[in-house]
Amino acid sequence: MLADDRLSAIPRDRQEEGWKTPKPATRVSPDTELLDEATRLRLAVGRLQRRIRIDSSDSPPPLQLAVLATVTSQGRLTLSELARCEAVTVPTMSRVVNALERRGLVTRATDPADARRALITLSPNGASRLADVLGRRTALVGRRLQRLDAEGRRAIRKVLPLLESLLEDAVPPAP
Repeated sequence: MLADDRLSAIPRDRQEEGWKTPKPATRVSPDTELLDEATRLRLAVGRLQRRIRIDSSDSPPPLQLAVLATVTSQGRLTLSELARCEAVTVPTMSRVVNALERRGLVTRATDPADARRALITLSPNGASRLADVLGRRTALVGRRLQRLDAEGRRAIRKVLPLLESLLEDAVPPAP
């Protein structure tokens, strides 16, 4: 079932309201309002992310793509550092890096400071592939933003710093 097919299963009056949860006639406590906002934000972000993934189905799996982006932004990293950044175990990260290395998207080199460790870097092919995938995904979001009027786009620009601030503690601290 496609996302648009799921929309047809929702009553028309709820579709036009943008799937808003009906507000009770009585005063809502701040905790209930916060829960409602958190639920709506989670659903909207999750659905948009799924739509982006579906529309770019030929891209690497999410964790592999996240590793490519992390190595791009952080530079050379060890398996342990990558695992910590992506909140997975070292064995899981080892499998992900092995798959990326087989596809020629990352390279592994011995750490000059410690020959027992390997440093993972993005290959030129990996940089090109990541740029292609992110470019297509950005274009998809851009097309969706074009559906909004000027006021809606201003509202999005205004809320972006707030949404970005929610990510500030996304990377777990080192043990």
